[in-house]
Amino acid sequence: MSFLDLYMNKNPLITSSDDGSDPVATVYGVPFDATHSYKPGCRFGPDVIRDSFNNIEVFHPELQIDLETVNIEDLGNTRHTVVASEMIDMVQKITAELVGRKRQLFVLGGEHSLTYGTYAGFPKETGFVVFDAHYDLREEFADIKLSHASYLRRIVEDKGPDNILHIGARAFVKEELEFLKEQNIKTITDKQIRGGKGPQLLKDHLSSFDSIYSSFDLDILDPAFAPGVGNPEADGITSRELFELITAFQNTKVTGADIVELNPYHDNGSTASLAAKIISNMIAMNLSQI
Repeated sequence: MSFLDLYMNKNPLITSSDDGSDPVATVYGVPFDATHSYKPGCRFGPDVIRDSFNNIEVFHPELQIDLETVNIEDLGNTRHTVVASEMIDMVQKITAELVGRKRQLFVLGGEHSLTYGTYAGFPKETGFVVFDAHYDLREEFADIKLSHASYLRRIVEDKGPDNILHIGARAFVKEELEFLKEQNIKTITDKQIRGGKGPQLLKDHLSSFDSIYSSFDLDILDPAFAPGVGNPEADGITSRELFELITAFQNTKVTGADIVELNPYHDNGSTASLAAKIISNMIAMNLSQI
């Protein structure tokens, strides 16, 4: 039996071209926020991102790509669970099955712990780039090891640090910084982004990999631009700085990405719009290489 049959609710929301062509990308959602520690509600994020995607302009004049003319396959959301280990196992199996289709994959969260499962579903040589205000490298948080605050530490323990680039951290504890330095995890700092060095540093990292998985925690942005997140942190980067970084992916094969930590209860629509635009840009840049 397919894991898609076992775990997915098959209730798609993204509207797509009905011309019968093969999909250019696949989307599924993970409505999970059971380990969230500050502002719960991220489990409602996937459907809100879809709704925003259906209502933004998806024509990219600089690339001459119009996403209204392509098919985007939406598989709906995973079945609901409040057990982190069960969620992680579920999304790893789903992701591994979908990776076999050789199609760009987007996973909509939900809290950041889901990335421990999704990235595990990709080949081990896949590069990993994460945008996040936090390092998420704690040994445990609130007495559990499978948490949105510790998922990246679990990835390092399982796969090592060599493929990882962390971008934009500005809020972390001493334990995380010590582990980061001990493991020699590569970073692009908040200060480097503000100094305009971020895009080139990211390009340099991407050149080492044939394919990339990227994780976007929306709290990398200042709350002025993205108020609807689970753990907002003041003094973040602007939306323009984020999209300047994203342009660095233009000549890179991004095989998968997740967008996490959108909390609709605290959003005014701007955070969801940013999430939708990330997806739109990433699909368009991928299509421009074909």
